Amino acid sequence: MSTVATSLLTRPREVERLVAGQPTSDGAGVKLSRVLTHQLQRRLDPFLMLDHFGTDNPDDYIAGFPDHPHRGFETITYMLNGRMRHRDSAGHEGLISDGGVQWMTAGRGVIHSETPEQNEGRMAGFQLWLNLPARDKMREPWYRDISSAEVPEFDRDGVKVRVIAGASHGIAGAVQRDATEPLYLDLHLAPGARFEQPLPSEFNAFVYVYEGALTYDSGCLQPAGRMAILANTAGSDGVRLTAGQQTTRAVLIAGRPLGEPIAQYGPFVMNTEAELVQAVRDFQAGRLA
Repeated sequence: MSTVATSLLTRPREVERLVAGQPTSDGAGVKLSRVLTHQLQRRLDPFLMLDHFGTDNPDDYIAGFPDHPHRGFETITYMLNGRMRHRDSAGHEGLISDGGVQWMTAGRGVIHSETPEQNEGRMAGFQLWLNLPARDKMREPWYRDISSAEVPEFDRDGVKVRVIAGASHGIAGAVQRDATEPLYLDLHLAPGARFEQPLPSEFNAFVYVYEGALTYDSGCLQPAGRMAILANTAGSDGVRLTAGQQTTRAVLIAGRPLGEPIAQYGPFVMNTEAELVQAVRDFQAGRLA
């Protein structure tokens, strides 16, 4: 098994561009930064959205996300700090806290809520939307709670890697998906530490720094609060990241593009406008799970 310090790559990817998150609110007024927006969905296929939330002020999160519908994709909530309760119309319920993950496949439709179970303290984490291929958009809903202890991780040469999905350095993640093959890593780098991750050149990939800063071989500096979209250069074989002079934390996310049409209306993501109309009708008629 290769160590993190040993170079695995011959042609690491360069940064195509840096993107700043857009401050917004969602649910019942939860304040967050929307990093992967609607305008980037085709560029970062199969990923549809990434939100980063993090605040010590309960007024920014206490109302949570009351009942709302989804169809046609998966939601992955990764909690860095805090406690969040999930309930849905398919009968699933779970509570995640520091380091835990909620992975929900909406499929043909589900109505769910995410409610904070704390009145004070820090609430921080991410929600990622992962598209489903056309063949799976109307599958039965699925849900899994993954406690922090169930997230595989390894620690080498000043780098701790939490493998939420996919695989890294021989360590299989908590979740695997055949169609999109998502890779979802939470990286904790000591000052000056380096991390390399092989990636197929056709996979879309991005890195979001939420503490500290990263540099790339090209000299690009990525500060906290910025997403780096990695170039899909033919012949590239992965990404090489180096922490700056302080401890750095970042998520690295990559996946195989579906290459299918994307039709979205709020919480419904299908392939055609007709399918969106049907999704709205089904919701209004109470036909979601």
